Amino acid sequence: MNNTVLTCTDAQGAVQFTLSAGSVGFKNARKSTTYAAQTAAEELGKKCMLAGIREVHVRLKGLGFGKEAALRGLQTTGVLIRSLEECTPIPYNGCRPRKKRRL
Repeated sequence: MNNTVLTCTDAQGAVQFTLSAGSVGFKNARKSTTYAAQTAAEELGKKCMLAGIREVHVRLKGLGFGKEAALRGLQTTGVLIRSLEECTPIPYNGCRPRKKRRL
């Protein structure tokens, strides 16, 4: 919710590049904006293009407004998005709550 973190990995899951809205230059409350996410995605796309990565499979995780903006930023750099997967963890009823405190 407060920052957008972007990670580029290879097919085996080894990290190639990591970028966030804070590392691009946005501070405090501006890190959680859609513009910051888009700018960070554009920077990641440029790094990918320099490394020779032309096609990507995108996995989106988490809440917030930055997901769609990051996709738009990635598309503007010319990187071809092959697939799109939403992998946000959703609790199905979650853990059992603690007992009520009795006084």
